[in-house]
Amino acid sequence: MVSFVGLFALVGVGWLLSSERRRVNPRTVLTGMGLQLAFAGLLFWAPGSQWLFLRLNDGVVAVLDAAKNGQKFVFGPLAAEGAQSLGFILATQSLPLAIVFASLMALLYHWGVMQRIIRGFAWVFTRTMGTSGAESLVAASNIFVGVESATTVRPYLGGMTQSELCTVLTAGMATIASTVMAFYVSLLSKPFPTIAGHLISASVLSAPAALVMSKVLVPETGEPATLGRTVSVEHERESGAIAALIGGATAGLKLVFGIVALLVALLGLLAIADLLLGGAGHGVAAVANWIGGQAGAQDQLALNWSLQGLLGYVMYPFALLMGVPPEDAGKVGELLGMRLVATEIPAYIGLSEAMSSGALHHPRTAVVTAYALCGFAHVASLAIFVGGVAALAPERKDDLARVGVRALTAATLACLMTGAVAGTFFHDGLTVLNAGALP
Repeated sequence: MVSFVGLFALVGVGWLLSSERRRVNPRTVLTGMGLQLAFAGLLFWAPGSQWLFLRLNDGVVAVLDAAKNGQKFVFGPLAAEGAQSLGFILATQSLPLAIVFASLMALLYHWGVMQRIIRGFAWVFTRTMGTSGAESLVAASNIFVGVESATTVRPYLGGMTQSELCTVLTAGMATIASTVMAFYVSLLSKPFPTIAGHLISASVLSAPAALVMSKVLVPETGEPATLGRTVSVEHERESGAIAALIGGATAGLKLVFGIVALLVALLGLLAIADLLLGGAGHGVAAVANWIGGQAGAQDQLALNWSLQGLLGYVMYPFALLMGVPPEDAGKVGELLGMRLVATEIPAYIGLSEAMSSGALHHPRTAVVTAYALCGFAHVASLAIFVGGVAALAPERKDDLARVGVRALTAATLACLMTGAVAGTFFHDGLTVLNAGALP
């Protein structure tokens, strides 16, 4: 019940931050939330759903294990796992999976499989939520791909309303791409064996959440050109399957190098920021002690003076709204804060470590947090998505910059909505963890 009430509270937060509160469309909000709840109900409660869910999870894990053969051949002992492992090495044990899955997605696009699936999701969003065909299509695309989803609606970007542009950015940041989902599975598969199935469902749940939050924070005030229409997927077809595979592998390699560069830069800058904040914290405590004239004043100001820690305090109430038990809310708040400033990768690594070490007290915490972290809702993605879409429609760069921060806020709230939906339907009989992973 806390998670269910929290779902509406999160929408209320979005409404308070809305640019046009009176223009929020109740149909879009209520049907979007209804789609989330209906899908989650089927996943968590429907007869036979758990069997299907576990089979899907096992299938993904089997594909991942097979996909690791290439990186083991190239990197040898550096990619080994188990008894032969030299320890966890992110660059050689997890990241190369993105290359394999980028190639697989390129093949599926070449064969026309993904276009049919995406068009089906877009049709559902357009017919039920009343969103335009273009923004529904880009939201559906983001269930499977990342920033390249904007290319599916390239012909419509120039004429989109500001609300539609906000949706394009929000949908990109509120979901994850299938190319990196395999990477997240490799990070969490040991303490969370069924994580693959949960990440798939989280990405689907986040698409309608992105539409809801985008339309709440930046409601439609214009007349979209594709309103009520189902539009086709724009895709440049390769000359053959081999060409598609090569193109996908090349794109995957660029993605891996981009992730590595981003992590090196952001984590380094985050450490520098923490160093400065730590010094400021000691200074504040010293002044307080001098003014108070007693040692107790220092204890009263014993805060976590790091960027992640301070953002953790900000995100603490949101963790409670999702239905995280109070004894775990502080840790989850820190992970949500880490995702916002340092990307979801170190946040998922932190979740894996917390689960393995027994730092979390309840199994529901792991599930809710895994769903809430499943998105590109962080500062780095804001620059990536604004820059990527602006490259496709240079004449809209000012409009994109104008709605960028609101889109990041909407994406963050959309991910929290997905966590709240998972918390609403979580039950003790749900098989999610290895025996002994959590108390």
